[in-house]
Amino acid sequence: MDFKSKYEAALNYEEFLAKYGTDEHRRRFELTLSSVELSEAQMILAKSFNRKVYLLCMAGTWCGDCVEQCPIIHALCEATSTFELRFLDRDSDTELAESLRICGAARVPQVVFLNEDFDFLSHFGDRTLAKYRNMSASLNGAACPTGLSTDHDLTKEVTQQWLNEFERVHWIVRLSPKLRERHGD
Repeated sequence: MDFKSKYEAALNYEEFLAKYGTDEHRRRFELTLSSVELSEAQMILAKSFNRKVYLLCMAGTWCGDCVEQCPIIHALCEATSTFELRFLDRDSDTELAESLRICGAARVPQVVFLNEDFDFLSHFGDRTLAKYRNMSASLNGAACPTGLSTDHDLTKEVTQQWLNEFERVHWIVRLSPKLRERHGD
């Protein structure tokens, strides 16, 4: 997969919402974004990342899981100076959607983490462990959430789990022999 070309063709957060979202979709994303609060410790950690990482997020503005997570991912990237995020619409990029199938389906959101050379680092999504635990507590009901969760503690847990993955990826690139040699550290 040519991730560099995929990344270059992708859109930033605002462009993605403008192109693929309705007014209602954008309202829901904004509602989630306004509820994301990073603690002082989380901000310090995010600002400590010192290697360039590109995030390619396959998403859909119509998707409740994307409403609940994409604004968190965006907020975390905004808190760093080295993580750059772009979005591709799942239904517009069938090649990427096919390559990232989970349990036989083109699930969203999914993030592919890439190093400064656009080499694959990691893949994370469609839901965090906190979200799956929350869903398992009430197995009956809608198969796809609305993206209008009012559970502030769940949002905090999901935010922390995404930050944990950001940190894990940071350590992959930070401790990479190839990149340590390149950067002289």
